[in-house]
This record gives sequence, C-alpha cells and structure tokens, in this order.
Amino acid sequence: MSLLSDFRLSVIEKNLGVYGIHVYQNKKVLAEHRFRSNDRENLYSASKTFASVGIGIAESEGRFKLSDYVLDFFPEYKNIAYTGSEKITIKNLLQMSSGHMFEDYSQYNSIDRAEIFFVSEMRKEAGSAFYYENLCTYMLGRIIEKASGKTMLDYLKPRLFDKLEIVNPQWNTCQLGHTSCSGGLYLNTEEFSRIGIMLLQNGIYKDKQIVSADYVKRLHSELVDTASKDDAETKGGYGYQVWKCTPPNTYRADGMYGQLCVVLSDYDAVITATAHNEIEHKDILRAIWSDILPNL
Repeated sequence: MSLLSDFRLSVIEKNLGVYGIHVYQNKKVLAEHRFRSNDRENLYSASKTFASVGIGIAESEGRFKLSDYVLDFFPEYKNIAYTGSEKITIKNLLQMSSGHMFEDYSQYNSIDRAEIFFVSEMRKEAGSAFYYENLCTYMLGRIIEKASGKTMLDYLKPRLFDKLEIVNPQWNTCQLGHTSCSGGLYLNTEEFSRIGIMLLQNGIYKDKQIVSADYVKRLHSELVDTASKDDAETKGGYGYQVWKCTPPNTYRADGMYGQLCVVLSDYDAVITATAHNEIEHKDILRAIWSDILPNL
C-alpha cells in the first residue's frame, strides 16, 4: 500500500478538490500524486510567505530593521496618514497587526494602495491585535521597492527564485505595476514545495543559504495571538506570513482554495498541496494529518 493511498481515497470520497500532493522527507521526494494536470496555479495567500522571505533577505542585506516604521519609507504620505499609523512597523506588517482591523477593497484599482493603507482608520494600537489584511503584505513589497529600487518580483528573481530553480515566475501586480505580494504568484505543486524545503533546512536550498537561519526561526516562532479565529488550524497563532498548525512544531504557507505548503519540523518533512476547494480547504490539512502523518 502506498503512502498516499488513504489520502487519495479521502480526496475522492470527501470531494476535497486537490490538484496535486507532494511529500518530501529526509532530503528526498517520498511520494507525489496528480489528480489533474501539473499546471502553475495561483497560490493566492500562500504568495505571502514568499514576500516574507524577501523581507528576511533584505533585512540580512542591511536594508532595514523589522522595527523600522513603515511611514518613514513614505514621506509623501506623512501629511495625510491617519493618526497612529506612524507607529506601524515592518514587523507589524509581517504579523498582520497594523491596527486597522478592517479592509475595504472597493478603491484598490483606482487609488494607490499605499495611500489607502495610510489613510485607513486606526481602530487599535499598532501591534496590539491580529487582523488578516492583504494590504499589510502588499506594503512589504512597496518597502522592498523603496529600499532596493526593484519590485518584489525583480528583487527576488536572483535572490530566491533563481536559487530555488524556479524559471520565469509570474506574479500579478496592482494597477500601478507594483508586485501584489498578498496573492497572484503562479507555481506548480512541486515548485511551491521548494520554499517549504528551504524553510525546513533553515534557509538553505541545495547548499545555498537563501535567507538567514535566524529569520527562518523568527518567521515561525514569533507569533501573534489568533485565538479568536474559528478553526483549530487558524487559532494557533500567526508568524511572519505563516500559520501555526495543530501538530507540534508545524507551520504552513496557506492560500485560498487549498494552496498549502506545510513544514513539519519533527518529521523532517514538507507536504505541499495545490487545490480548488471552495467549501473548507482546511479539511485538506485534516486529511494530511489523518492519512499521511501516521505513515511518515
């Protein structure tokens, strides 16, 4: 019986909508299975984890500190910024704790999203509460542009994508040409797995140090409280654009409809799935826990 037999049955019986599953353990691919063609898919919010790695790389290059204030990079918005937004740090963006506590998408394609970010009402003090806000991740890309002169995609091509051997990655932009960062990166299942493998190996992929081991550690250990969320898989805390999972020492990149790259430190494993599940994509995680983990 193969490692994925039970999981494949669950996908069919529970209509989980999985496109592909990829299991890596102890420095090798253990198993993979396709339920449909191996196309590049929109990773949706799993794109956020790639943006986080970009911040970690720029930090180690000395371009900024995570304690730096976001507004200091954008003097052009200081006169209109909502009172309190001057206290939002890069770390607050990473941890989704801007203090806005709401997001209005209606003007995204007509006004510069950086302006929308700064004029948004501060409903809590920066850093005091979790609220999942796509603009937080978008602003990480804008900071990279201010610090490097390059979009997040162009900045990451030589520093991340080339080293992960991902050729010609496509990443959507806003109407002004800035990398979306919060979504819109297109990769296939196996390409997606490579960021998890790199994180599992403390920032190293094929003997190349891509991001510092220290940043990788902070990425999944410095968590904000998400106990108010409604699912066990989102209640455990949020790190630097990753979610803590229910199994110990496990965290994930997570995108809408089931784009999942799960780093399982205790198993020396990474399990990656792409999918289109419009009902409850965290059921894919639960199938991974019940059907794959006991056999690793």
